[in-house]
Amino acid sequence: MAKIKLGSAAKNFPVTIKVPMLDGTEGAVKVSYIYRTRTAFGELIDGLMNAAGLKPASTDDADIKATLAQAMERTIENNADYICSVIDGWDLDVEFSRQAVEQLCNEFPGAAIAIMERYRVAITEGRLGN
Repeated sequence: MAKIKLGSAAKNFPVTIKVPMLDGTEGAVKVSYIYRTRTAFGELIDGLMNAAGLKPASTDDADIKATLAQAMERTIENNADYICSVIDGWDLDVEFSRQAVEQLCNEFPGAAIAIMERYRVAITEGRLGN
């Protein structure tokens, strides 16, 4: 078991994301997520919710998650901006760029949701597994 050492978090961490394909099968993309503390992630999400003009009904995790989902739906055109703020690379055949992220989101609609949700879970719950 690895020993925990406070103050030594990595700059980023790799995760393989399962992406629903249009034909019902499942694809995968390995991304490099940018590490944030839970507080820094909260600030990122606050900015997203403010941009969408939303506020959770309470501080309950379910209300926050529901409001975050609404914010992402309302700001779907900004999903590429959000993804570029949480990942800094991937293993696709196309070089990582904002334009490539827009293309991914356009061609594989489930990819944006999968990337954003997996990041939220990793940062707030510390789970990286399937």
